[in-house]
Amino acid sequence: MTRPPSGRSRPLRQRGAALLTAMVIVTLVATLSAGMMWRQWRAVQIEAAERSRVQSGWMLSGALDWARLILREDNKGIDHLGEPWAVPLAEARLSTFLAADRDNTQDAPDAFLSGAIVDLQSRFNLNNLVRNGEISERDLGALRRLVEQLGLAPSVADRLAVELQRATPAAPGSNSGGGEAGTQRGSGSGDGGDAALLPTRLEDLGWLGLDAPTLERLAPHVALLPARTRINLNTASREVIAAGIEGLDLASAERLVQQRQRSPFRNVSEVIPLLGNAVQPDPELVGVESSFFEVRGRMRIAERAVEERSLVHRRGREVVTLQRQRVNLSEGGGLLRP
Repeated sequence: MTRPPSGRSRPLRQRGAALLTAMVIVTLVATLSAGMMWRQWRAVQIEAAERSRVQSGWMLSGALDWARLILREDNKGIDHLGEPWAVPLAEARLSTFLAADRDNTQDAPDAFLSGAIVDLQSRFNLNNLVRNGEISERDLGALRRLVEQLGLAPSVADRLAVELQRATPAAPGSNSGGGEAGTQRGSGSGDGGDAALLPTRLEDLGWLGLDAPTLERLAPHVALLPARTRINLNTASREVIAAGIEGLDLASAERLVQQRQRSPFRNVSEVIPLLGNAVQPDPELVGVESSFFEVRGRMRIAERAVEERSLVHRRGREVVTLQRQRVNLSEGGGLLRP
């Protein structure tokens, strides 16, 4: 016969079950607590990111207004790199302005603002290539010289001209003459099917078949502006100057750059004695004034940074914002470079 089980085994089994139940409950509570803490941490991070975004937004809007004011007050008739608008804003700490109490700024986030104003007429305007639906051979020649100076294939210029002609029909009633009030782009005629593909930013030139290395090489020297423009000899690089003046080599263009540093050109006529008899500037291609500028701003709060680039058009005493592009960056940087 078998012995009946001892009376002590039942309490042992009950204690084991209770211990297992307790462990399951502790694990469940720990899991729920960790989940609640993670959700709270995530909510705090989202709130902090949203606060940084809003703060960066209004600070960048203020910086844009400041830049527009500087450009509006600059009415000397010529534009050069010795003017106040051409001085970049070094990274400046703004944490004290973000604190509600000026006496309690120790816990305020580190906030820094930097920026610059870039003359976009220091670059070749790609939209000059098409006038009234036709390719301008004069401007195409300038672009060919530019791509040659940059070490790119001449076919790059021809391809850009053909693709821009396809994408941008001439605006009705457009003026084919030179100057800032020239041809307006983007309001094409016809069915308008191709006009939607008209690039408005340099990054969009990939639509026209430009590869990344070519675009990177071209970017510092070209622009896409909504009206016909002239190259500003007081602000352009030597490569762009050599492209804008037929027959001019890089060495002569560098001499013009050095001369303008001593004394900016007041008109195109002052450039002629420095070029020689065989070279004559084309007033359709070059000038000494600018109307289109890019305002660059970067706001950095702690590890978050927001960068904004705005295209502005100066019309006498009025400075109009045409485009604004804002990009969130993973980490901050220093001064924005042209």
